Amino acid sequence: MIPQKIFFTKGVGVHKDQLASFELALRDAGVAHCNLVLVSSIFPPGCKRVTKEEGVKLLSPGEIVFVVYDRNATNEPNRLIAASVGVAIPADATQHGYLSEHHSFGESDEKAGDYAEDLAASMLATTLGIEFDPNQAWDEREQIYKMSGKIVRSSHITQSAIGNKDGLWTTVFAAAVFIPTPDKDI
Repeated sequence: MIPQKIFFTKGVGVHKDQLASFELALRDAGVAHCNLVLVSSIFPPGCKRVTKEEGVKLLSPGEIVFVVYDRNATNEPNRLIAASVGVAIPADATQHGYLSEHHSFGESDEKAGDYAEDLAASMLATTLGIEFDPNQAWDEREQIYKMSGKIVRSSHITQSAIGNKDGLWTTVFAAAVFIPTPDKDI
């Protein structure tokens, strides 16, 4: 089973109970009606990215859906939290790419997202034999990756939020959702 489609989504939820705040973040992301199964970080060769709206329409209530996701939660008032999923796609569509997860405290959307994107691109770069200095800034490494011609695209989806001022649980969620491939006739 190799997924042929993927979409990216994010959400935030606030509630007095931590689990309920997670449920609300899943609802905000449009995937609360599915059973999510966390998988590792391989972006399948030839997998087509679709919009969240298109992807959600292809999911059925109760369906088991494979995802790469991260989440973070706090009940500390005014604490900044973030959850992010990065993606790096190789130029050669017959090769796999990488997805990465990152969650943090005190980081903006941009900083958390750049970290997740950098992580995915670095994992892909090492498998493609691209030489780089891991101590260089992300912007410098990004240029090396793209100039190599071996990585065609990298990006991220990130959700951040500031903890509820009254101490309610605040949960952030970001995900890459694989669309199940219909069984083929044998």
